[in-house]
Amino acid sequence: MKQHFSILFLLVLALFFTACSRKSYSYPNYDIIKPAKTCTPNRKNIQKLLNKYLNKPYIWAEEGPNAFDCSGLTYNIYGQMGVRIPRTAREQAKVGKKVRYNNLIYGDLIFFGSQNRHSKRISHVGIYLGKGWFAHASSGDRKVVYTNFDKEPVYLKRMKICRRYMSKSEKQFYMTCHGKLTPMRTTSTWHSTPWKPANGIPRKAVP
Repeated sequence: MKQHFSILFLLVLALFFTACSRKSYSYPNYDIIKPAKTCTPNRKNIQKLLNKYLNKPYIWAEEGPNAFDCSGLTYNIYGQMGVRIPRTAREQAKVGKKVRYNNLIYGDLIFFGSQNRHSKRISHVGIYLGKGWFAHASSGDRKVVYTNFDKEPVYLKRMKICRRYMSKSEKQFYMTCHGKLTPMRTTSTWHSTPWKPANGIPRKAVP
């Protein structure tokens, strides 16, 4: 009986200290919460995760599981497959194999900026799905959506670069860095709290 009481006491104590050390949520939460690996890297699992995340709200600086910004969505999906990519869109655009729009395959990432052809600044990212469709966490729609280039050609004008991380065979990874990456610390839900529906949708999509 005493042994059971001691174990229970230690569990309660551990939960207490965990709760005390965890950072409570405040908008925007810039802590980068590293996703746990839940599946193997293949395109079927990308689709399974997208099916689960479709219509989840767009919340700046969130990487799931209840809300995402654009690069948080790609970071989460690839991270859950064990493929560690940078957290922000501009950093993700430096890693992987550069591919042309006409050669895109399912799972490639498409990076966007302004319509100014001379500007190389990256401000948005989506996951290519085939036949002109891509998935992204849209600040305009305020949720994770599917978009088609034919229906919204402005995205073609905003496209800057496309990257591939997984080969067609899914047996090779292209993680070569094409620029200097900014080091980013990651944490876990033990130490930081992601957005939850009870927190409410912020008035501004971008703070």
